[in-house]
Amino acid sequence: MTGTIVFDPLIPWPVLAVLAALSLAAVALALWRGLTGWALRLLAAVVIAGALSGPGYQLEDRAPLTDIVLMLEDESASQSLSDRPDQLSAAAEALAAQLSARPNTDLRRVRVPDGAGDAGTELMTALSTALAEEPRGRIAGIIALSDGRVHDIERAPELPAPLHLLLTGRAEDWDRRLTVRNAPAFAIIGEPVTLTLRIEDSGAAPRAAASAPLDISVDGAPPERFELPIGRDIELPVTLPHGGRNVIRFSVPEAAGELTDRNNSALIQMNGVRDRLRVLLVSGEPHAGGRTWRNLLKSDSSVDLVHFTILRPPEKQDGVPVDELSLIAFPTRELFLEKIDDFDLIIFDRYQRRGILPAIYLDNVANYVTGGGAVLVAAGPDFATADSIYRSPLAPVVPARPTARVIEERYRPEVTDLGARHPVTADLGDSDRWGSWLRQIEVTPEAGDVVMTGYEGKPLLILDRVGEGRVALLASDHAWLWSRGYDGGGPQLELLRRLAHWMMKEPELEEEALWAEATGQSMRIIRRTLGEAVGPVTVTRPDGSTEDIDLSEVSPGRFEARYEGPEIGLYRLVEGEQHAVIGLGPAAPKEFEQTIATGAVMEPVIAPLRGGILRLEDGLPRLREVREGRPAAGRGWIGLTPRGAYETRDVRQSPLLPAWLVLLLASGLILAGWLREGRR
Repeated sequence: MTGTIVFDPLIPWPVLAVLAALSLAAVALALWRGLTGWALRLLAAVVIAGALSGPGYQLEDRAPLTDIVLMLEDESASQSLSDRPDQLSAAAEALAAQLSARPNTDLRRVRVPDGAGDAGTELMTALSTALAEEPRGRIAGIIALSDGRVHDIERAPELPAPLHLLLTGRAEDWDRRLTVRNAPAFAIIGEPVTLTLRIEDSGAAPRAAASAPLDISVDGAPPERFELPIGRDIELPVTLPHGGRNVIRFSVPEAAGELTDRNNSALIQMNGVRDRLRVLLVSGEPHAGGRTWRNLLKSDSSVDLVHFTILRPPEKQDGVPVDELSLIAFPTRELFLEKIDDFDLIIFDRYQRRGILPAIYLDNVANYVTGGGAVLVAAGPDFATADSIYRSPLAPVVPARPTARVIEERYRPEVTDLGARHPVTADLGDSDRWGSWLRQIEVTPEAGDVVMTGYEGKPLLILDRVGEGRVALLASDHAWLWSRGYDGGGPQLELLRRLAHWMMKEPELEEEALWAEATGQSMRIIRRTLGEAVGPVTVTRPDGSTEDIDLSEVSPGRFEARYEGPEIGLYRLVEGEQHAVIGLGPAAPKEFEQTIATGAVMEPVIAPLRGGILRLEDGLPRLREVREGRPAAGRGWIGLTPRGAYETRDVRQSPLLPAWLVLLLASGLILAGWLREGRR
């Protein structure tokens, strides 16, 4: 039983205060006038005011409640290093035994696993959740068993009791770490991009080594080794070897004695892009479709276009002196002999042999193709004549032979079954809605792939690979009708854009390709082919184990599968002659970015309530009781603050003075004061 005096006023406190003030004023007036009964009047006023305040004696039947101690056990990935799991387990069991033996104490054990994704150690989030489930008035202390590497410190709650951190790990622990900064998502092919690398040792690292080896591997190729100093930022120029995604892996071999090698590597994925695409467009004569090519190529800001239109062939005899003409002479030697290798694509648009380009120059163009260049022939009626470009040294690289027939009939271009799988012509839309063309040059394919047909199913667009280069033949000069919207128009811009970029070897338009798209720890494996089927993709995990994944056809020539990577790192994909590499997740997860145990991260949360930071390797601390506001930790001990919480089972209340006694006292004092003043 616990007794206390309580007040239950009969009138509101403000009204009671006003009445008390008026009574004091009346007593003061009596004193000023010299009335001898002023003291008795004051006592009477006090008795009345006290009675109105409703004083009572309250008896409570209280049952004490136990104090609660929260113990947070960090089971994140960084706690798996060295002997930390054994340290944590032994300390947790020993503390649990001590707290169970303490009277009036309950223990709440909270396990803290890795956060979702790569969130790291979310110890503060777990603490907030635990505090929300317990009465804050009963929390006597909080003990965290962790390496101190907390990644959600900004979510720290307001603490009702001191927080103590018992550090796992050893004072002699050390670790080596590789970091890569300012790695861009895109870089220009053939031009160096500067990356900043740093190899640093943390903890009690040995001081003998001033440098460490660094291995650099591109797209899973055998690595090259370099020697880099430790503890300094190093600027390293990297040149991307090809377009599309380039996967570059930097790694440092594991050193003897370091905690882990999980942060000894960095995985960079950069897309290689061309700085400028140089295109040479040679129009044999002015025609309606010539501007179509020019507008297409000029609309792409990454294309440098050199365009020549032959307006006056050499055989034209009109009597005008050459030195009086305002036309620009065709720089044949400069373009086709000296600087031909500077171009990524050469387009012959309705070009015919007129003696402008000697045979030796056209032979040089053929060599340019086999050496890796690209030529597009947009054929008009000229292609069917005796002066056709086919009847030149270019014939060995042109994929079709003209039959000398020019078809002047209405027809609608259609994509072939092979073209439906080819990236140049796949997914161009419904060909039944395309507009018609009105002319086609009949050709006989000799090589390559027919991806589009025209009149009566005759070849219209043929693509071929010659040596290291590529050649395309469009057997019509009426693609411009689509751009004018004739008969409903068609995907002229997209078709010609894809055609030009396929010839310039853009990776996204390769007809035989294998790649993957990553989302977190999941990847979508994509295989594109001109064949009817593909085999399983062999996935090599970071640990060297392999797994075969079957793909399903999602559209003509496109096969896909989803794959969940079991671990973070570099994955290699192989299917037939196609291979690819992809990185899943960061090279070093957040849990392994910093691995040396420290209390500095949590110190701002621990300090306000004067908690402690102690190492478990120094021994398990003793438990003491400390008063609130006093230092809660010291050498070899940590403190718990008893809360004294209780549960009230019953309440009884009785007035201090009965009403009749109050009336008797007040009346007697007033009467005594009146008699004293009257006798005077």
